[in-house]
Amino acid sequence: MPHPRTRLRVLVVAALAVAITGSMGTAAHAAPSTSELKKQIETASNKLEDVTEAYNQSRINLKKTQADQVKLQASLKPAQAALKNASGKVGTLATTSYKQGRVGPMTALLTGDQDGMVDRMAYLDLITRANQRDIDTFTEATQGFTARQAALKATQSKQTAQSNALAAQKASIQKDLKKLIKMREAAFGQGQETGGKYTGKIPNISGSAGAAVTFAYNQLGKPYLFGADGPGSFDCSGLTSAAWRAGGKSLSHQTKAQWNEVTHISKGDLQPGDLVFYRSLGHVALYVGGGQIIDAPHSGTVVKKRGMDIMTPYGYGRV
Repeated sequence: MPHPRTRLRVLVVAALAVAITGSMGTAAHAAPSTSELKKQIETASNKLEDVTEAYNQSRINLKKTQADQVKLQASLKPAQAALKNASGKVGTLATTSYKQGRVGPMTALLTGDQDGMVDRMAYLDLITRANQRDIDTFTEATQGFTARQAALKATQSKQTAQSNALAAQKASIQKDLKKLIKMREAAFGQGQETGGKYTGKIPNISGSAGAAVTFAYNQLGKPYLFGADGPGSFDCSGLTSAAWRAGGKSLSHQTKAQWNEVTHISKGDLQPGDLVFYRSLGHVALYVGGGQIIDAPHSGTVVKKRGMDIMTPYGYGRV
């Protein structure tokens, strides 16, 4: 007969499998092997990473829309000042017209000497044109402002809805991943990976790339966490953005955005500090030389140094 502890592990695994799949049929099968669980965890982790990167991009887009709204509000101030100035001039003309009669070409003709008539008419025409131009400018600006403000509000509403949907999807996948890791822990005693602080030699690399590489080495062993960019945990793009922030350069916390922010290079041109992209821009790592990368792999793992051929690279970039 199987050892009681082994039977208990099988029952726990089966129960968790039912919780994940929602199918009683799964419970009837034998407990998944270590390799099967590893594959399930990696598949779920990749899916979660894709969703998280989409969520990060949605947050970037939303932040930009909010910044655009602030700029739009500020852009109306010159038009408001122009209108105030034009209104003042119109008010002055109205007061003069009330006290002295209608101010216009006929008034100019009937008052004063004939020698100054042309100058007076030109001056009045200039004021009239300036007033109308200021009023037209304000009218156009406010109409453009209203239309742009409505468009931005609609965009923000759409982006907020997308962010909320992605956040819900992210939470659902994270829940499934926790169950998978519990399955692995119950069956094989392997839960969340842990790692100690790196005590080995760090390559002596000059410049900002050296600062980025040194930073990455000092994060080895820290846990993976979706959406994190330090100091205690990281996701893949969070690690590369934090590393290059230490190097004095700004990178978005989003893999596809980082791909658009770097200079694309060939594998043969790789130098420490360059970025290696994977899985159709679903994952990114920092190249540290000697065919090695440092990356935050996926849920349940820690920041690692490993060979760059973990999967087929999508491309390479230099910050």
